[in-house]
Amino acid sequence: MRIAIVGCGYVAEFYLKTLPLYPQIQLLGVMDRDNERAARFSTYFSVPRYRSLDELLADPRIELVVNLTNPRSHFAVSKACLEAGKHVYSEKPLAMSFSEAKQLVDLAGQKGLLISSAPSRVLAETAQTLWKALRENVVGTVYLIYAEMDDGLVHRMPYRKWINDVGTPWPYKDEFETGCTLEHAGYVVTLLTAFFGPAETVTAFSSVRIPDKASDIAIEAAAPDFSVACIKFVSGAVARLTCSIVAPPDHSIRIFGSEGILYTDDIWRPRCPVYVKRAIRIRRRSVMLPWGKRYPLVGPPGQLARARIRRLENKKVDFCLGIADMAEALEQNRPCRLSARYCLHHDEIVLAIHNALETGSTYKVTTSFDPIDPMPWAKP
Repeated sequence: MRIAIVGCGYVAEFYLKTLPLYPQIQLLGVMDRDNERAARFSTYFSVPRYRSLDELLADPRIELVVNLTNPRSHFAVSKACLEAGKHVYSEKPLAMSFSEAKQLVDLAGQKGLLISSAPSRVLAETAQTLWKALRENVVGTVYLIYAEMDDGLVHRMPYRKWINDVGTPWPYKDEFETGCTLEHAGYVVTLLTAFFGPAETVTAFSSVRIPDKASDIAIEAAAPDFSVACIKFVSGAVARLTCSIVAPPDHSIRIFGSEGILYTDDIWRPRCPVYVKRAIRIRRRSVMLPWGKRYPLVGPPGQLARARIRRLENKKVDFCLGIADMAEALEQNRPCRLSARYCLHHDEIVLAIHNALETGSTYKVTTSFDPIDPMPWAKP
């Protein structure tokens, strides 16, 4: 699969650091509207550079474009790529509004192209292990899920000093204006929809708790920095998701079932251990054991597994999982696991949570998707 990257910002480095895990994916070039940033990125990774988006899209060799631009540019760039006949893998969200995201999915369908988006963490080891445990019914009937996506008081951290290895600073203005819900809630929502199927309703509240997060630059529109949502799934499961850059860091997920609790402490870590805490009966009472038993972590076999562990040391994340699955789906003529409808569905949920500050009511989800397959190494 021959690809090109549009957007050479902070996150692009993370994609390039794990791309070598997939020799079947060939990067033909990169492009950024900031020529200096593109040149620095091109030199650092020794990859060719396109001078404009038009030049990139005119290259007939490119089959798939990875859209790593600013979230507000996702729609326009992805639309141009689809119109040029290129498959698209986009950073989250697909677009800043549901109507634009739907336009992209419809356009891709009309042209017989694939469009998909991050996050792809559902394809990694920890998420696949949780899902395998659920399929094996290790905690019985699932009653409730608690998930946290809190990152602490980011505005008090030295974020102006966060610079990647290429020399690109963390885009804090964009991050604060986009908001933590659009940036981070998808890490949990994509797991929940894979595990429990399509959502039916979203009842949410979001709020701007800290309006002034950057003293050296004007924030044009302060996005919610706290949100909480109750998501009801068609399957009957119910989840509570909290997302903030106010509360102390917590990326845990706990799944409460009739026979115990399935949980992991950090869903962001690609190989974070998964535990099962059992309920036992003592004198006719059900008592939850205070400790959890480690559930065997699943992962790709052999050489690929060893390469992933080396590459993902220090808690690095494989940002290329979704691209690799998309390339494999095209090669094998099979459905992409992170299908367009699946991505549109979790975008609709996340946008409903993000926009709850304005709506303040229960949102009826309008989209759905076909069930996705677990990774082959996570099956019995």
